[in-house]
Amino acid sequence: MLLDGILGALPYLLVALCLLNLSPLDVISGLFLGQFHVWWRHINAFGWQTPKFITLLCQLLFITTPEQHWLHHQKTNLRFGDIFTFFDQPAKIWLRWLRLLRLYKNLV
Repeated sequence: MLLDGILGALPYLLVALCLLNLSPLDVISGLFLGQFHVWWRHINAFGWQTPKFITLLCQLLFITTPEQHWLHHQKTNLRFGDIFTFFDQPAKIWLRWLRLLRLYKNLV
């Protein structure tokens, strides 16, 4: 699991090294925000529940809560938004279209 995490972070670190000369503060800020994102979306694995007022705020801002993200890990055809929930509906429409296309190809 540790190797998977390191390999998952490697592309971000390589890009950060390439961009460090352009703006060190922006690169470091981006890495911190990215790490916060990882902590936020995977905290549900420890049984933590998002408070109701934060859940409501996230719904208003179209931000994925840890519970919604964890549902995506359990059932990959649900909750397509990794960070923002507004990707969910277009992704579901795209998935339906792909399924219809596959059915059509199987019939022909």
